[in-house]
Amino acid sequence: MKFTPEEFLAKLPLPADEKWKDGVWDVEPFKKGNVTLVFFAPRGTDYQTFHEADEFYFIARGTAELIVENERFPCETGVCFFVPARKKHHFENISEDFATWAIFFN
Repeated sequence: MKFTPEEFLAKLPLPADEKWKDGVWDVEPFKKGNVTLVFFAPRGTDYQTFHEADEFYFIARGTAELIVENERFPCETGVCFFVPARKKHHFENISEDFATWAIFFN
């Protein structure tokens, strides 16, 4: 299987919901067992807080800052981050072309 940022950017945003008032900016293209691949390209405000699973972010394009608890990490294309389960985190200072792959696992 092959997945590209362009393929999923074309599908975003999904309709807004109670949490994501500006539209939902993620797509889940693959799930097998306890591994889930998500394409995430937030625009404006990132409303996420924490997840029940461990997570890797692979920055696909653009720039942002990843805030984990009270620590800031600059994000740029090609960088990878690990965020443990139940750690509050979100992105700030998101460029208009920012996109990341997220892999969730237990």
